[in-house]
Amino acid sequence: MLSPNLWLQETWAQIATTYSPLQIEITGTVVVQLLTFYLPCAIYMSLPKLFPAFSERHKLQKQEKQPTRAQILDAVFVVSRNQLIAFGIQFLGVWIRQQHGLPCIYDVSPTFPTLQIFVRDFAIALIIREALFYYLHRLFHAKRLYPYIHKIHHRFTAPVALAAQYAHPVEHILVNVLPVVLPNALLRSHILTFWAFLAAMLIETSTVHSGYDFWPHLAEKHDRHHEVFIWNFGACLDWFDWMHGTKEKQKVQNAFTDRNEKKKS
Repeated sequence: MLSPNLWLQETWAQIATTYSPLQIEITGTVVVQLLTFYLPCAIYMSLPKLFPAFSERHKLQKQEKQPTRAQILDAVFVVSRNQLIAFGIQFLGVWIRQQHGLPCIYDVSPTFPTLQIFVRDFAIALIIREALFYYLHRLFHAKRLYPYIHKIHHRFTAPVALAAQYAHPVEHILVNVLPVVLPNALLRSHILTFWAFLAAMLIETSTVHSGYDFWPHLAEKHDRHHEVFIWNFGACLDWFDWMHGTKEKQKVQNAFTDRNEKKKS
């Protein structure tokens, strides 16, 4: 009987040698996006119905600030539209490469990447993604752009997981998609590394927008960004907020934490 690791390696080798790299790229990427975004969203957003007392205890903002049913349905429509646009761009890119005989932008070799290479590419991609997200996010907060593009995302002053991709299509492509896709493409990482990175970033963004305090460093700081939106422009790292002085002042953050502690007591 094969060990799980050997079975996974043999299964991947069979997939990599049976299908074309472009088929693998587009099919796997779509599946990973759908599973690792919508599944966490469904879990977070079902908590108020399934476990209301638990949900109320851990919600960062008060019940009266939570989005209405109409707002949730609007989010479903907008997020679905954004996903379809992103998929359309991906399909177009694959079709163009097929027409011109260009290779897949990722390494689709039948062997797994070594642990050292996986960790290296994942870490570099994380730093590049953080830099791109921070500067593009701040750009869309500029007065000349904010009312036309980023204001849509900030309609959710008390965010829910689905609101992670509730955005203008231009913002969705440039802020949500590009910073995640581009780093591993530049590195020409193994596609399994890219899928792992994509999955981690989608789970992270749904958690960041969940509105729950399970992971305070992730959720609370971005929840504050939606409530006040002059601090905390970064994603999962604080490096660029510290560098540019946009990290929320501790006394304000403590006041926010204290308020929620009182609500739970």
